[in-house]
Amino acid sequence: MQTSVTFKNLNSSEHLKNYVCDKLDRFDRLLDNPAGANVVLRVEKFRHIAEININGDRMTINGKEETEDMYSAIDMVLDKLEKQIKKGKEKVRERRAKAKAKVQTNSDLQGVELAEDLPKQVKIKNIDYKPMDVDEAVLQMDLTSDNFLVFTNARSDQINVLYRRHDGDLGLIQPSS
Repeated sequence: MQTSVTFKNLNSSEHLKNYVCDKLDRFDRLLDNPAGANVVLRVEKFRHIAEININGDRMTINGKEETEDMYSAIDMVLDKLEKQIKKGKEKVRERRAKAKAKVQTNSDLQGVELAEDLPKQVKIKNIDYKPMDVDEAVLQMDLTSDNFLVFTNARSDQINVLYRRHDGDLGLIQPSS
């Protein structure tokens, strides 16, 4: 990581500069592409302020911390930056996952349109059916609010289905022999 360290109201110290550079090098494992860091270390009265700006991986991350000790200010601002980098990376992963899922659902929908015989979820319901005449089934259908009635036709001994149509009339499904 390319690092530039600036000292304000503070004597420049190689030890302090090396400390910051070593700490910032651990962020290279979190960032995919090369990044640059601008570090400003300054002292105002009794406050030691560490301000770090990192540009890289299509992200700009800023952190600022002030304490009574410069080393603790550097450590605290680096912890803040690490959290921000991880949060930004997680957002990117989530966006990519959502985009990938969206592309998959679109391709799945196209596949369904091309092959309509793909099975959908089927809800299975077991019913009891009684032998009765078609007229009796129509009367039974009028008594219930169901849209379907399955029964055994008393005349042909075959299973028939009586259903309510969209226009309000009834329809009868019977197997052909």
